Amino acid sequence: MSPLLLVLDLAGIFVFSLSGGLAGVRNRLDVFGVLVLAALTGLGGGILRDLLIGAVPPASLADWRYLVVPVVAGLVAFRFHPRLSRIERHIARFDALGLGLFCVTGAVKALQFGLNPFAAALLGMLTGVGGGVLRDLMAGRTPLVLREEIYALAALAGASVAVVAWAGGWYAPWVAVLAAAVCIVIRLLALHHHWQMPHAGNLD
Repeated sequence: MSPLLLVLDLAGIFVFSLSGGLAGVRNRLDVFGVLVLAALTGLGGGILRDLLIGAVPPASLADWRYLVVPVVAGLVAFRFHPRLSRIERHIARFDALGLGLFCVTGAVKALQFGLNPFAAALLGMLTGVGGGVLRDLMAGRTPLVLREEIYALAALAGASVAVVAWAGGWYAPWVAVLAAAVCIVIRLLALHHHWQMPHAGNLD
């Protein structure tokens, strides 16, 4: 993995793990529960990605940095939650950052392992939403990806930008940043404007 992708991957793990840790604090879990939720949120999508493309053992188990980052994020959430409580309502924004970073690293790593562009874009989306799904299930909530919110679609859009650039032969570090930004902006706009996907109630 290139240095830029490694940095993006670790940054995505941290912000996802922080959102998981804050969700654990909000659900009044003990320190172990907060760390477990932080680790599942931060590492879940990447582990799924690596298993599906045959990158075993998964990077999060082979590289100590992938294990330290969610522990640090979980401890930060647990130790400083009185101060962080003021930004609990912004957990979804931390989640948007992780979503954008992960959808890009997931798609690019899939391409590096020889997947076709369509499959790589889907795997990028899965990498982005996987950790959040595990977090929500463990916290007793319906996963965002299964609700009407613009979530998986934002991840797919970001992953698609990276895939198109790769297929066109003009992928570069700035493209990775742009692709992540596309996902993040779509997700944040959806949160701000309450954009929703159609759901069963709209079909009556």
